[in-house]
Amino acid sequence: MTAQLTFRRADEDDLGTLVGLYDEAARWMAKRGIDQWKPGEKTEDHFRLRMKEGEVWLAHDGPAACGAYELWWDDEPAWGVRPPDAGYVHRLMVRRGAPAGTGRALLSHGEERIAATGRDLCRLDCVSTNPRLRAYYESAGYAVVGEQPFKAGAGGSKYAVTLMEKRLA
Repeated sequence: MTAQLTFRRADEDDLGTLVGLYDEAARWMAKRGIDQWKPGEKTEDHFRLRMKEGEVWLAHDGPAACGAYELWWDDEPAWGVRPPDAGYVHRLMVRRGAPAGTGRALLSHGEERIAATGRDLCRLDCVSTNPRLRAYYESAGYAVVGEQPFKAGAGGSKYAVTLMEKRLA
């Protein structure tokens, strides 16, 4: 059974927590041979910018943060120029040992935030070389709608992502 999580928007005081969540998830991926996030790749400046240009949300199970995600209102690098009909979930991060269902609760919270703005779609992308993550999102109701073979990454690197979306009720 999933614990009752509380959500709040991240602020300047949460920058260290966000970097810690990211680095923990990146180390977990690396230990499992998943070539996706790199520890140290996202700094406080990254999350500060995401707070300024969109929203960053923290989930708590008691006093400690157990997860977070970024919510963007456009995503031209992956999706191109689009009408304002969607929100874009990025960097879904779950602390190891978080209550079961925390990831799904984070996604649901993002979907509710998007729907509250009157937008009909939640979009996300996942690196194409991670079929387990793609299956996770499909099990949450997301459908594959395309591929972006040359998304620009840190330092100018290019990588392929699978584009997924979910229609919100």
